[in-house]
This record gives sequence, structure tokens and C-alpha cells, in this order.
Amino acid sequence: MNPKPDFIAELYYLTSEQGGRSTPVWTGYRPQVKFSFNEMVTSGYQRFLNKDEVNPGDTVDAEITVISTNFLKHKLYPGLEFEFREGSRIIGIGKVLQVLNADLKEI
Repeated sequence: MNPKPDFIAELYYLTSEQGGRSTPVWTGYRPQVKFSFNEMVTSGYQRFLNKDEVNPGDTVDAEITVISTNFLKHKLYPGLEFEFREGSRIIGIGKVLQVLNADLKEI
């Protein structure tokens, strides 16, 4: 895994009542990431900032490193929302706070 993060995001983990997980996750978790502008999904490594464990219902800021950046090229900007998933199940909603990878910044 490339340790360089592509962007920083605020992540909200849905509760089990909202259709999300029923157990916590730890920094290093890699759910799928999906943006509304494309049907493609990619794995997104999450490194939580200021905590190691996140419970359903929690919000956390995290550095995100995606496996495949090709379909994200020149499309990310602060405020852009995305889903993160386990298969077809949406387990959380993210919002881009800062784009770190210059190739991904919206032109």
C-alpha cells in the first residue's frame, strides 16, 4: 500500500439502525469508496486522525489512500461527498476536506 494519502475526509459511520455496521473499525480499514460521478468503486485505505477506533454513529477525520486513482483524476474538491461500502451495503458517508494528490484535484 502506498503510504501517501490522496485526500483527507470527514467520515460518518452509519449505525446498524441506519444500515451500517454493528461493530467498530480500526485505523487501516479498507472499505470500497464510491463517488456519485462514476459507477466505479475502489478500495480506500483509511488512516484515522486523532483516534484508532471508530464506532457506528461516530464521525472521524481520516487520510484516505485509494488503490485506483484513474477514474478520480481531476474530479475531487473540498466538500465533495462520497459513500464508503462493504460490498453493496453503504456503511458510511464521507466528505472531502482537502485534496492532497495534485492529479486528483478538480481543474
